Amino acid sequence: MSERKILFEHVLEPGTGKAIELLKGQILRIEQVEGGQCADFNCFNLHDYKEFMHCGRTRTVHGFHPSQGTFMWSAPPRERAMLYILEDTVGRNDVLFPRCSAYVYEAAYGFAVHTNCHDIQAEAQREYGLTPDDVHDSFNLFMCTGVDQDGHAYMTRQTTKPGDHVDLLALMDVLAVPNVCGADVMRTSNFALKPLKLTVFEATEQELARVPKTPVLKSQRTPKDFRNPVIKADRELRRDPAYRSEFPNTPIRISELAVTLSADELADFNAVKRTDIYGEDDAAALRDLLFSWWEERFLNAHAGAPAIESK
Repeated sequence: MSERKILFEHVLEPGTGKAIELLKGQILRIEQVEGGQCADFNCFNLHDYKEFMHCGRTRTVHGFHPSQGTFMWSAPPRERAMLYILEDTVGRNDVLFPRCSAYVYEAAYGFAVHTNCHDIQAEAQREYGLTPDDVHDSFNLFMCTGVDQDGHAYMTRQTTKPGDHVDLLALMDVLAVPNVCGADVMRTSNFALKPLKLTVFEATEQELARVPKTPVLKSQRTPKDFRNPVIKADRELRRDPAYRSEFPNTPIRISELAVTLSADELADFNAVKRTDIYGEDDAAALRDLLFSWWEERFLNAHAGAPAIESK
């Protein structure tokens, strides 16, 4: 592999973040200096800040812990791959927990003043004209989390060492905003705040070739497709007296479809149908069964990979 060209280097000190113009084909490395430090991360389309990295869509496609070989997706209705995780020496990242905030530390710990990811992000983003309202849920790098049997999220200490890193390859021009997580009273960063190193590289041809193709679909809409493409300039919400609803895909039409089952299929169906939910409504129980089967097959077939490859 040919040598990477270094374009930018910076050390993030505790309590700080940095907004970086990361152009398509460039790589941002977020690296441990001392080890044991979580990094929060926001990302916006450099040419349209309303397109931003969406933890919810990323979580749905790649699970709670996206790592090497997965994408970071923008929010609906754009739903485009913004970044590709080209390298990850640890493999423990999180899209489950929200960013920490001033409210969390005052409400939970009584600290009226405390470092927190929301305020750090807001200050870093201010360099590009964004406001605290524009900070979005963060991609939490090096953060060890899980979900227990009762459905509650938890975090544990991390074991990252100096030099551990995550390489994010830009698939479009973005404003990348990493920050040193402000949590020193939680397990997030092993109860301390440490610096992180940022390096921007120019990706090599070999690295660019490693990125799988992603879908280009009609449903990926941008402002040119919106009925109202204008961003509101004022804060108060007022009804538009000229508004007339034009909901897509309406009215909903429902049609019946006959499904013929053999004796064996009927026996199998009766053995697994959810009478606890649907009672004697066999049509609803069969619909549930068919869609559950389809969903399981779809998710298994596309786990960790783009849903549809482009031509």
